[in-house]
Amino acid sequence: MPVCQTDLLHPSAASERRKHKKKRLVQSPNSYFLDVKCAACANVTTIFSHASTVVLCTSCNSVLCQPTGGRAQLTQGCAFRKKPDF
Repeated sequence: MPVCQTDLLHPSAASERRKHKKKRLVQSPNSYFLDVKCAACANVTTIFSHASTVVLCTSCNSVLCQPTGGRAQLTQGCAFRKKPDF
């Protein structure tokens, strides 16, 4: 009789991150919100990590991110931080 080498009730954090969002022990999304600082005017804008449209800075109209197939690609020089989950 084979013995299971991993604990199914208490999986490691690394193995949970690799799994699909619906196959995790506790389902959680892969997307999040970001605070992005514009490289030109230092204005902070909140954007979605998987934005499907081009996001422009509200004050100087420079491009902050471009959509790709999945996650949005930030423009070179933009600083960002992930917003905390609540």
